[in-house]
Amino acid sequence: MTLLEQVYTPADIRHFSLAELRQLAGELRHFIINEVATKEGHLGAGLGVVELTIALHYVFNTPEDILVFDVGHQAYPHKLLTGRRERFATNRQWGGLSGFPRRKESEYDPFGTGHAGTSLSAVLGMATAAVLQENFSRKHVAVIGDASFVNGMALEALNQMGDSKVNMLVVLNDNQIGIDPSTGAFRYYLERLAKGADKGSFFADLQIEYLGSYDGHSFEELIPVLSQARDFFGVQLVHIRTTKGKGYQRAEERQTLFHAPGKFDPATGMLLPQQRQQTKFQDVFGHTLCELAAENKAIVGITPAMVTGSSLHYMQQQFPARTFDVGIAEEHAVTFAAGLATQGLLPFLVIYSTFLQRGYDQLIHDVALQQLKVIFCIDRAGLVGEDGATHQGVFDIAYLRCIPHIEIFAPRNEVELRNILYTAQLPEQDKALAIRYPRGYGQLTVWQLPFEKIEKKGVQLREGTRYAVLSVGTIADEVAQEIDQHPEAETFAHYDMRWIKPLDEELLHHVLKKYQAVITVEEGCKAGGFGESIVVFAKEKGYSLPIRIVAIADVFVEHGSVALQRAFTGLTNFLAEK
Repeated sequence: MTLLEQVYTPADIRHFSLAELRQLAGELRHFIINEVATKEGHLGAGLGVVELTIALHYVFNTPEDILVFDVGHQAYPHKLLTGRRERFATNRQWGGLSGFPRRKESEYDPFGTGHAGTSLSAVLGMATAAVLQENFSRKHVAVIGDASFVNGMALEALNQMGDSKVNMLVVLNDNQIGIDPSTGAFRYYLERLAKGADKGSFFADLQIEYLGSYDGHSFEELIPVLSQARDFFGVQLVHIRTTKGKGYQRAEERQTLFHAPGKFDPATGMLLPQQRQQTKFQDVFGHTLCELAAENKAIVGITPAMVTGSSLHYMQQQFPARTFDVGIAEEHAVTFAAGLATQGLLPFLVIYSTFLQRGYDQLIHDVALQQLKVIFCIDRAGLVGEDGATHQGVFDIAYLRCIPHIEIFAPRNEVELRNILYTAQLPEQDKALAIRYPRGYGQLTVWQLPFEKIEKKGVQLREGTRYAVLSVGTIADEVAQEIDQHPEAETFAHYDMRWIKPLDEELLHHVLKKYQAVITVEEGCKAGGFGESIVVFAKEKGYSLPIRIVAIADVFVEHGSVALQRAFTGLTNFLAEK
């Protein structure tokens, strides 16, 4: 029996010798590599904090002492040490473990962390509650990476933290990378700290005691400094240096790729081939933007720390001076784009739907209210699969529809994505524009066709005699299959409305006059969504025919395959009750 198989709670490791802790670290890495190789998930981040996670649970009395990991990418070792090893095969699968820390999953997960930059605020709140409740023995620990540390919310918490009388420890996990390499000036300060050229004056000036820097892969260094911090009452920061992907050569050499590599051969580190001829929507965006930028010198590309994931790296390679990775700083990204737009540049801000939520005030106040032309390329719109509830891109239609001076388009396929990007940069498009497209591969093998301007019109995809189905976005493929399989397929017409805002009112009048009933289909939330806009339009114009909305109900959709998520939310087999 391995040491790992004897660990059911962190208490089980607190009698281990240093030699046994090192053995446990090796077993954890072996377990994680083999699980992720066959079932997919996040790899490099967890491998980089194996010793740190063991040391934290070894030194601190978890779960009585609070331990929060900023973002959950690195939490796999934590999960394996806290009673979830036997269920880990279900990680990121429907009904199984979440890929991120989750409150309802374990008492060792005091806070859910699917987005970056939240740990310091949350742990400061917990530490403040302990003071109010006169619990002075509990330690509150936040583990945050250097990429998350520059998030605006983290810096806001840091400002309050230094002026608070709480018992809190910040573990700064400095590996110089998030998914892509860390950007911005703060990383140079951390380099000076790591070299001993600075004694932590920045933190000292904020009344936070700085301890560091320490080798995050050495138990001989980790255990003494963490023990010192455990016995100190106040606010401290321990600076730990780690290597993302540590212990697995391929993951250390190709850190961005092995953040979440998909399936691979654990013996060689070679990715398993995918038999696909199609192209990812992200790559369609990336290549098309480069074509446009070559002709239109006003175009600039912006992303908050998702250069590779969003395929903006193509533009970064060709036009580095016009490509900006602003780090994990979504609010700043939106207002930075607005500032560029005031000076006649044309910002294409590529951002995941779930992350654009974090820049909502800036979207309203700094872009729309000032009537600035910013193109929001909303990646991962719709259901995203195994990342689950924290990453579902299902709210953007609802939260964008209500904002004046912004238009919303959902391309049905890769060609339409290419053409709306072209249309967006034309002078005739004088408003901010949100373009929402899904994660992953499209269906076309040929998409690099000559550009065509997209008019503000919907299109009819299929004729029918009695009912009209109105869809937006790539869910049109599912709708077409549903209709084809229906025994009365000839009764269903199918329209791709394309524009969520503004609506094609001429086409809607035609549909509402001609058909007996209408069904709307969207891969987004029902409340405030596309379907509701059709119902409101029909009522305002005096139409009384039945309209059924097929959309995602008032629930958070859990992790699992997109197919299972669509079935759960009723986006498939919806014609069974026409």
